[in-house]
Amino acid sequence: MRRRAGRAAATDLLGGYTEGCSLVHSAPLWTKAAVLVALSVTVLVFFSPTVLGAAAVLVALLYAAAGLLRRIWQPLRLMWPLLVLLGAFQIWSAGPVTAVLVTGNIVICVVAARLLTLTTSPQELLDGLVSLARPLRFAGADPERFGLTLALMLRSIPFLLGSARDVRESAMARGLERNPRALTVPVVIRSVAYARQTGDALAARGLGEASPSRERRVPERKHADGRG
Repeated sequence: MRRRAGRAAATDLLGGYTEGCSLVHSAPLWTKAAVLVALSVTVLVFFSPTVLGAAAVLVALLYAAAGLLRRIWQPLRLMWPLLVLLGAFQIWSAGPVTAVLVTGNIVICVVAARLLTLTTSPQELLDGLVSLARPLRFAGADPERFGLTLALMLRSIPFLLGSARDVRESAMARGLERNPRALTVPVVIRSVAYARQTGDALAARGLGEASPSRERRVPERKHADGRG
């Protein structure tokens, strides 16, 4: 039950992939990413009630086409306190119209981005990000390591959320729910242990080590310096 709760929280936060055969699911990743960027830039640049309304209708239609209309408001369960505070500040400082536009634009961008993660498998997303990083090879970047780092991050988030939830429940059972040490120290210890286990598993598979060609270049450079 605790693992399921941790996974559910991570799904709400990141937007878990939902299998489907709709046109939105089958669209190429770059098409969906281009639509997301164009939509976000449009609502943020024009800052108009008309544009915001049109964008909301478009996003709702895309969710309906993907068969995910019921999940369109799920991000608001985590965002609503921030939106309420931001909206109240905007009403006080700039008026109700600006408050609606600011909070509405944020909601549209988040909901549209979540549709991308809901209709694209994690592996496809990682492959797309790795492809995006390939032009940076000339600067010494390693796209494969970049993709591995993202995969490890996405894998670690559910564990960390579940660990924090378990520690909090354990502290509440002992009457220590207001003790910062009881709430933080076990989470830190579990996180460090998880990181070490992950590092050992990567090392056992030969990942994270220097490439052979780089290792050869380093001794050669040292040898050349010794000759000089």
